[in-house]
Amino acid sequence: MALRVALVTGASRGIGEAISRRLATDGFDIAMSDLPSLTSNLEAIQRDIASMGRRAYIHTGDVSKEHDVSSMVQETMKNLGGLHVMVANAGIMPLSTEPLGTVDMWQRVMAVNGLGSYLCYKYAAEAMIKQKQGGRIIGASSFFGKQGAENVTAYAASKFAVRGLTQSAARELGKYDITVNAYAPGFIETPLQLGFGMDKDTLATMKRAWASLTALGRPGQPDDIASLVSFLASQGSGYITGQTISVNGGSYFD
Repeated sequence: MALRVALVTGASRGIGEAISRRLATDGFDIAMSDLPSLTSNLEAIQRDIASMGRRAYIHTGDVSKEHDVSSMVQETMKNLGGLHVMVANAGIMPLSTEPLGTVDMWQRVMAVNGLGSYLCYKYAAEAMIKQKQGGRIIGASSFFGKQGAENVTAYAASKFAVRGLTQSAARELGKYDITVNAYAPGFIETPLQLGFGMDKDTLATMKRAWASLTALGRPGQPDDIASLVSFLASQGSGYITGQTISVNGGSYFD
């Protein structure tokens, strides 16, 4: 790849922030996307990346909207000169104690996690094919995308969908030298997974319970995911495609 430009969605915090910082350290120029309400977070990361001597571009929008994703890819190419790595990281994870959740919850989760991932894959693939330089597309599944569980019906289904999308896209895009893989985090300490409106004691109990399900006996950190993405974005991963790789500390869920 002649140029090294990576685009990360859901980049303002948690796993997305860690991935953006790691890829910048690896020498990529970074385009970061998230919701407009999180612009100040993106700007702080942008300043840090600039201090590393890398370029950083910010795009705000909603990955569940086709126009926003199309614009995100086009503006990345315009401002940074190309697109070589797409990390479709953005996602939401609502919980529900109602059996199977609600229809509204299902539709919103599928829109962001399912359709949003598809749109990122689609428009990144179109850009990479046009460039004729190959590329890497990397998506966000979950250990709930390999084993369903209670209270996360819509989320689990959406992450199973990312696995199927990843496998199919890998078959279709291989002839263009584009690899397609996904990461499947276990319990990672991020704002997404640690919010849930719990009080401090309940949250601490939940963290201990999740940690007990892992071989390593601890929750993961965003940098654990960023390290895998760093490899999948590298030249060294060129013969790996169609895979959804668990990063879960040896959880019994996988």
